[in-house]
Amino acid sequence: MSKVPYASTIGSIMIAMICTRPDVSYALSVVSRYQNNLGESHWTLIKNILKYLRRTKDVFLIYGGEEELVVNGYTDASFQTDTYDSQSQSGFVFTINGGAVSWKSSKQATVTDSTIEAEYIAASESEKESVWMRRILIELGVFPNASSSLNLHCDNNGVIA
Repeated sequence: MSKVPYASTIGSIMIAMICTRPDVSYALSVVSRYQNNLGESHWTLIKNILKYLRRTKDVFLIYGGEEELVVNGYTDASFQTDTYDSQSQSGFVFTINGGAVSWKSSKQATVTDSTIEAEYIAASESEKESVWMRRILIELGVFPNASSSLNLHCDNNGVIA
């Protein structure tokens, strides 16, 4: 397995993910964890991601033709997804007029004790991205009103309250 281009292939998939393919971010996040302890099953997972990308090469992002710029953020978390270290998985995606422009899926840095806590951490990380996105859109002159806020959607009432 030492001659398998595992890290190089992960890097290539990551470039595709960052540019146009947010749909593989979770799968890539999972397989990236095993670069130091590579097994045959991990290489098989990488090949499956590559097969998926090849089968869906005609799928692409489309930006809607809205009159006004509409920015929405969506965030979610899965409580203690990794049974080995009890860490939760969180992620977000931001869209402009329906097309994804920023996304992330990763393990949370801390171990949480409840679903609400995991969702709160995910919402907090998403809000940081929201602040950055709002500032860059204002700086670029594409966000019409500096006092406008971005919409951030979360599916947990405990976090929203």
